[in-house]
Amino acid sequence: MSFSRTPVVAVLGHVDHGKTTLLDAIRNSSIVTAEHGGITQHIGAYQIEYKGKKITFIDTPGHAAFAKMRSHGVAVTDLVVLVVAANDGVKPQTKEAILHIKQAKCPYLIAINKIDLPQASCDLVRSQLSQVEVLVEGYGGDIVCVEISAKEKKGIDDLLEMILLLAEMQNLKADPQGPLEAVVIDSSLDTKKGVLATLLVKNGTLKIGSQIYADDVYAKVKLMTDEYGQKILTALPGKPVQVLGFKKVPDVGAKVTSEQKVKEVKEAPKLTEVEETGSKEQEDKEKPAKFKIILKTDTSGTLEAITSNLASEIELVHGDVGEINESDVLLAISTAANLYGFNVKIKAAAKKLAEIENIKIKTYNIIYELLEEFEKKVLKIMDVTYDEKIMGEAEVIAEFKIKGSHIAGCKIITGRINKKDKVHLKRDDKIIGDAVIISFQKEKLEIEEGKKGSEVGIVLKPNLDFKKGDVIISYKI
Repeated sequence: MSFSRTPVVAVLGHVDHGKTTLLDAIRNSSIVTAEHGGITQHIGAYQIEYKGKKITFIDTPGHAAFAKMRSHGVAVTDLVVLVVAANDGVKPQTKEAILHIKQAKCPYLIAINKIDLPQASCDLVRSQLSQVEVLVEGYGGDIVCVEISAKEKKGIDDLLEMILLLAEMQNLKADPQGPLEAVVIDSSLDTKKGVLATLLVKNGTLKIGSQIYADDVYAKVKLMTDEYGQKILTALPGKPVQVLGFKKVPDVGAKVTSEQKVKEVKEAPKLTEVEETGSKEQEDKEKPAKFKIILKTDTSGTLEAITSNLASEIELVHGDVGEINESDVLLAISTAANLYGFNVKIKAAAKKLAEIENIKIKTYNIIYELLEEFEKKVLKIMDVTYDEKIMGEAEVIAEFKIKGSHIAGCKIITGRINKKDKVHLKRDDKIIGDAVIISFQKEKLEIEEGKKGSEVGIVLKPNLDFKKGDVIISYKI
């Protein structure tokens, strides 16, 4: 049976706009904190109680961590509070946070902080927000906006009231008796205690002694503590807890269940005629495929010059001035966009993350060369280029995810496909991506080539977002 679930809230915004001060103000003013003497330990999240209702706050370092959690495909937060300083207005990190929030399609509200300062101007903030397509109440939109001073603890009650109201409108539900679903929101290796992981329970109940899996990382829960260091025996939906018992450090964003991932490929259930019809109707409604890009340039003038020359088949997910950073890589992961830079450097941390996540970053210093690159990509989207010889085609009839690999279950419908061939991924007569085959199996055995009529399993690099009905085209130049 489903019950109302505690809302999970993240606080994002530009550096020095008061995120940490706001979180401290909320934590110190809550009933739960007062009962425990106001002493908390850092576990990445904490829960407060306000007027008899609980709210869980994720204490992330910023929007990069928010995107990292979301890049695993898990909806962690129910609501975001975007903090903007009344004396400083909308800044670059504010814009980045807005972009991540919108890409996540997560409900949010605005907290205009530092209203106690003499140079504060809430109207200016609202106006600047409208310029980045965030329309608050009274400025042509319906985004809730609350004026606060975290330092003076003014407006905190109003903010908490609005959080509870927006959460109530979402009608959040969970079943404490249902299957366990949780998310890793923080993890570390303690030299004395061992592996520590903070889990946020989304459904079911986490108990001492439970055997759980964070993706493929096993744990038997030996100890659970809350944000006050108190030992607890059970954690209900919405509760953040620190867990001791993992064999190795799990990834932030990993989905936690009580069952290990299936190790064998099982035959996908066949769709009924009604389901197939509905699926086809849905596909017909989809917009034509586009080539998604994230573009960082050295100046705003250069950015405008390049973006004004983009073809209609190119979707600019994000364009900004400055170095390519971790946030850009994380955004590329979560939006399946291609990352480009013009006359900019790549931060070392971003380069390392891109290597780990298999994200290719391309940089240019001549505009026409960059535009030529985009033109080639557009041609691939529109049709197979004329200098290519098609060797075979395979229709995707099922998809599986095993040990982090996205496997396309295919039936070869024309010609033959060789593991060494390059491939296009086609959907609705449009090429939506290019790849190479890194695993080619038939009946669980690795093969070099398959012919018409064969059913095979294919793993592509990069990991394209294929779906049932797509066609993998094998070709040679």
